[in-house]
Amino acid sequence: MGSTIAEKILADAAGVETAEPGDHLVCDVDMAMSHDLGTEGVIGHLEEMGVEEVWDPSRIVCPMDHVAPSHTIEDANQKSRIREFVEEQGIENFYEVGTGICHEVLVENGHVRPGELLVGTDSHTTSHGAFGAAGTGIGHTDMAYVYATGQTWFRVPETIRFDVDGEFGDAVDAKDLILHIAGTYGTDVARYKAIEYTGPAIERLSLDDRFVLSNMSIELGAKFGFTPIDEKVTEYVDSRTDEPYTPRHADPDAEYLETYRLDASDLQPKVATPHKVANVVDVDDVEGTELDQVFVGSCTNGKYEDLLAAAEVLEGNEVADGTRFIITPASREIYSRADEAGLVRVFNEAGAVVTNSTCGACIGMGMGVLGDDEVCLAAQNRNFQGRMGSDSSDIYLSSPRTAAASAITGRITDPREV
Repeated sequence: MGSTIAEKILADAAGVETAEPGDHLVCDVDMAMSHDLGTEGVIGHLEEMGVEEVWDPSRIVCPMDHVAPSHTIEDANQKSRIREFVEEQGIENFYEVGTGICHEVLVENGHVRPGELLVGTDSHTTSHGAFGAAGTGIGHTDMAYVYATGQTWFRVPETIRFDVDGEFGDAVDAKDLILHIAGTYGTDVARYKAIEYTGPAIERLSLDDRFVLSNMSIELGAKFGFTPIDEKVTEYVDSRTDEPYTPRHADPDAEYLETYRLDASDLQPKVATPHKVANVVDVDDVEGTELDQVFVGSCTNGKYEDLLAAAEVLEGNEVADGTRFIITPASREIYSRADEAGLVRVFNEAGAVVTNSTCGACIGMGMGVLGDDEVCLAAQNRNFQGRMGSDSSDIYLSSPRTAAASAITGRITDPREV
């Protein structure tokens, strides 16, 4: 019997010939990441453990992204402590406020490579399955152990597969697909499992769109989320790093717990309604819902192609009176590219607000906090109650294209009608 991608990468990391679901393995980590909200907790645990030196300063990445720039004295002091820790430990990969959101920063700077094991203090570390790496989130205690030893343990997960055929229709993309999967199969369909997204429709997706699927695999409960590891991946990785790597592919006779077959041609633009990602409906079911705020950004939808899709809809139009439209590029590099392509001009002329790269709006820790009873349509990953501000606010989720169309009308709108 062959092996899945997750089984191969975990076996390699543990130095064993094969790994099967249910095996417990101690694995060597290739790269570890803790952002500004996670690093202080890790430092505290290292101090409790009496650890004076991290295992490998070249394999640790610290981006300042979640509360960036600081808007409280407490947070500013926390960041100062992190900067002191980074300097004391000689951590080579420190990224200051404004560089970008952690998952994008890791990719752009060549820290993500096919066949490697990557852990981070952020649940959306599954994003890196789009680049062939087994990426997953872990807690502060586990990360402290990784920082001290370079190792952590895994129970090898079973793997499920989503085979997607057909063609994506007009104004339908990867975000609509992942919302459809969450709404149809539930947010525990992949609980502690690996996902492989396969099929012609997935193979045709760009890396930006594949990133959305791997990123939101955690919303399905997944430990890892892989999209195809092909030339699109290796060409991008080779442009970002000279480090050698070995892509790992599933064997033809690999065993899957379940295979779900979908046809992208059947999809309509989707919206997740408050307060669960699984509350998914077609956009026309909630069309006309009045909006106080629209948001495009986060690690999920702050990529260049997300901004391009929003700009294509927005160009020549204006944001509706009474509605705020906030756009957050996922990195400074994406911001610059969007600026050079004229997208920032489109956003400004339409009356949108373009922010620096940060997780702030998505997590309710910065620009874009929602007030009491306000309603937001957000091209991001989660719509949990109170995530973006007041507990009485409502968050709907959609693609960037649907969000931009809705910003023009001030109410949830089918992007095919704008």
